[in-house]
Amino acid sequence: SAYADYEQLVGGVETLFKDSSGKVMEYANDAYKTAGLSANEYMETVTGFSASLISSLGGDTEKAAKYADMAITDMSDNANKMGSDMASIQNAYSGFAKQNYTMLDNLKLGYGGTKSEMERLLKDAGKISGVKYNLDNLADVYNAIHVIQEKLDVTGTTAREASTTFSGSFGAMKSAVKNLLGFMASGGDVEGAMGSVVETASTFLFKNAVPMVGRVVKALPGAVKT
Repeated sequence: SAYADYEQLVGGVETLFKDSSGKVMEYANDAYKTAGLSANEYMETVTGFSASLISSLGGDTEKAAKYADMAITDMSDNANKMGSDMASIQNAYSGFAKQNYTMLDNLKLGYGGTKSEMERLLKDAGKISGVKYNLDNLADVYNAIHVIQEKLDVTGTTAREASTTFSGSFGAMKSAVKNLLGFMASGGDVEGAMGSVVETASTFLFKNAVPMVGRVVKALPGAVKT
């Protein structure tokens, strides 16, 4: 099942990104630690808005691959930092690709779900970066959101949590296992995927799960006495 999905999604990425599809696949394979997503989940998300993104960049697929990766990482960082539902954030980003801004408030960045509020976000981002952002250009919209999230220290949350929190490290391990399943069926980089599983499992167990159990055990005698 994992491989069947992988095969279909790769076809979508190749259709959209053409010569730059290899770069998207690199980002997808690393998404377990950068965005907390499996390669399949990453590709499913990226194909949802990339046609509009590529168009906004004048057909430059290489640049679009970088912007798409930035956008997906921003989505995950927002979900982790703000406690939002990832699906609602993905829906918001897909809406922006259709010039629908009603779900802007899903990002919890202090902006309401209207076109004028998105314009305000672009102006605020412009004051920070010194760049003038165009509402009619999707790449500019995603870039402006990135600037605001950077200002609010949202950027990089997923990557940090993949090694420092219980749920973040568990999510990274789960995504790495999903990648391994796809590669086992496809004959892809099984060794690399297996290494990622071992690395993420070690981080989850020895840096997060075992210390947590240790703290619980240490507190038990006092709790029992009470």
